[in-house]
Amino acid sequence: MLGINVKKTNEELIISWQLAEITIPLRDVIEVTEDATYAGVEEVDVIRIGTAYGTTDRILIKTVKQNYVLFTTNKVAILNA
Repeated sequence: MLGINVKKTNEELIISWQLAEITIPLRDVIEVTEDATYAGVEEVDVIRIGTAYGTTDRILIKTVKQNYVLFTTNKVAILNA
């Protein structure tokens, strides 16, 4: 598994990368946007998923409890999930 895999069900967003799987309830998602910063959001406590080096796109998922940055080269597939 090289890239990040994102699946959306009726109730949750499932993010898989390497051996990790993160499940986010859809009711907790505030917004999903592209992040323009180089290393991901400037926040210290954001969870970074994927390899920051060699990727061109960063997707920010803001939730009620935690924020996530996905480092990817295929933002279209993630945003369409």
